Amino acid sequence: METILSLKNLDKKYGPVHAVNNLSFEIKKGNVYGILGPNGSGKSTTLGIILNVVNRTSGEFSWFNGNLSTHEALKKVGAIIERPNFYPYMTAAQNLKLVCKIKGVSQDNINEKLKTVNLYERRDSKFKTFSLGMKQRLAIASALLNNPEILILDEPTNGLDPQGIHEIRQIIKKIASNGTTILLASHLLDEVEKVCSHVVVIRKGVKLYEGRTDEITASHGFLDLNTKDQNEALIAILNEFDGVSSVKTELDGMLIATLNRNVSASEINKFLFDKNIVLTHLVKRKPSLEQQFLTLTNDK
Repeated sequence: METILSLKNLDKKYGPVHAVNNLSFEIKKGNVYGILGPNGSGKSTTLGIILNVVNRTSGEFSWFNGNLSTHEALKKVGAIIERPNFYPYMTAAQNLKLVCKIKGVSQDNINEKLKTVNLYERRDSKFKTFSLGMKQRLAIASALLNNPEILILDEPTNGLDPQGIHEIRQIIKKIASNGTTILLASHLLDEVEKVCSHVVVIRKGVKLYEGRTDEITASHGFLDLNTKDQNEALIAILNEFDGVSSVKTELDGMLIATLNRNVSASEINKFLFDKNIVLTHLVKRKPSLEQQFLTLTNDK
């Protein structure tokens, strides 16, 4: 699979602040990647470096297997890393025509891109009449005018209402289904989990995880357990069980047992029943992306 973008030991310092710290990862063609991290983790700085608007301190990055210079490669890139900035008294179509002139690309596919972002019916409406979500969708249309091989989005749903967020997510999925590689930065777990096939988790500029989004939640999971009045005995027995790495008690008295191997609910139920422990509640669940994210980004 073709490598669209490769980062190797990328570093950026602003005085004492280490915004990007020895960051390495690869973007492969045809996938949707999310750079996930808390606010201030270095996501936007990383995007700025690869788009040549922020100078790196050290390290390197290369586009399209290193076959193109950054200047040439960026002609194949569409990006939105700041708030959309269009002329308020010009229509959507007029603004996109101006973008085409600036980029030196054909105006022939303006209508197609407006349809992609569900704005074709509003093509003759002035930009100042658009909602925040519509403005963001027009910005995506403008980033698609050069038919990019990769679309880069920085916090694409920031500030939008639930309907606006849903619309942007559906558009991202539609664009990806047509074969465009997408790289988006977000601090929203829900966004990454619903949209991205791959995720890079960073905190304070340091990469904590890189891989498929579904694999980050592919641990052995948890058990929620409770008894009527045997919880102290239950805790002691669970700590002896080969397959449970830790047990904690929630405020409501529920016990949460973390598994270190694949354990079925029936296996643990039989084990405890043989130890004269009768459960009133037993549920096995997978960790959510939120739980894994909080574990990864928690300051030790």
